[in-house]
Amino acid sequence: MKENVTILAALHIAYSIIGIIIGTTILIILGGAGIVSCDPEAIAITGTIAIFVYTIILIFAIPGLIGGIGLLKKKPWARILVLIVGCVRLFDIPVGTALGVYSIWVLTKEETISLLSAKNENKGASYSSE
Repeated sequence: MKENVTILAALHIAYSIIGIIIGTTILIILGGAGIVSCDPEAIAITGTIAIFVYTIILIFAIPGLIGGIGLLKKKPWARILVLIVGCVRLFDIPVGTALGVYSIWVLTKEETISLLSAKNENKGASYSSE
């Protein structure tokens, strides 16, 4: 399962980065379209729509990016975050659905749960009771 967790993390990072790139492209194109028209009303409308769309895309992309990085570092919180992100991505047909199903399959396995548990994060740490 260790390999599956790494693959899943890479997929979430890549999917999020692609989303951010698409959002940035939309922001530039819509914002630029208003500027090209030289109409102050068009600039205001297209600028507002561009910022709104970009913000929505970032709201969905950033948790996947953070969760993917957390999974690569084997952080216990990343499992829950990526499970939530995966469930939300189920509605993003067809690629997001596949990624969501794969996320749920990988992250609900007993081996993955023990791999990403908080106990493993503290493994190797020595505590002294004074």
